[in-house]
Amino acid sequence: MRTLIIEDERGLAGAIAEGLAAEGFVTDVAHDGPDGLWRALTESYDVIVLDIMLPSLSGYEVLKRLRGASVWTPVLMLTAKDGEYDEADALDLGADDYLSKPFSYVVLVARLRALLRRGAPARPAVLRAGDLSVDPARRRCRRGEREIELTAREFALLEYLARHTDEVLSKTDILTHVWDEQFDGDTNVVEVYVGYLRRKIDVPSGRSIIETVRGAGYRLRDATG
Repeated sequence: MRTLIIEDERGLAGAIAEGLAAEGFVTDVAHDGPDGLWRALTESYDVIVLDIMLPSLSGYEVLKRLRGASVWTPVLMLTAKDGEYDEADALDLGADDYLSKPFSYVVLVARLRALLRRGAPARPAVLRAGDLSVDPARRRCRRGEREIELTAREFALLEYLARHTDEVLSKTDILTHVWDEQFDGDTNVVEVYVGYLRRKIDVPSGRSIIETVRGAGYRLRDATG
């Protein structure tokens, strides 16, 4: 999932980005309020990690302007402060969750995944399409009773498709959310990875659930046939 990290401590921002990348997240990083606000307003993100204490424009103000612009991307706020009033202020301004530094990286990842689920209430913790189930928290995939082993990139692609079941997703959409916006390789990499998923998910069951929509992109069908 595509994540924006707005954090002025470069070492911490880099560590978060690297860790999230290992979990299948695609990350962009901004080191001050104005840059973070501009990215959040002009780009599409699935979740935002926002520090409160930022240069030029505070995290509070960034959040206030985002919500004022009707940008409802889930936001988890970070701060070195540890006080209930800071938490209350963040939540009152429209933050979805709050984490005080220092924090457990495992907890951060769990909170972000929880926000992704809560960001679309109709989505269950385990994503389903027909007899396919995708469990992002446990990074497990099953087709019927069969467990399917996937690489990190394959899982990230399948999770993105599963979060948009029955929607047609273009190669550009997929590259942006599963790879990143700076990807300058062959866009056929999407076709290659869809092929990997089909061999693992569709071929053994004899039923196709991953569709190619000619000239438009790909779709994960919510059907058992």
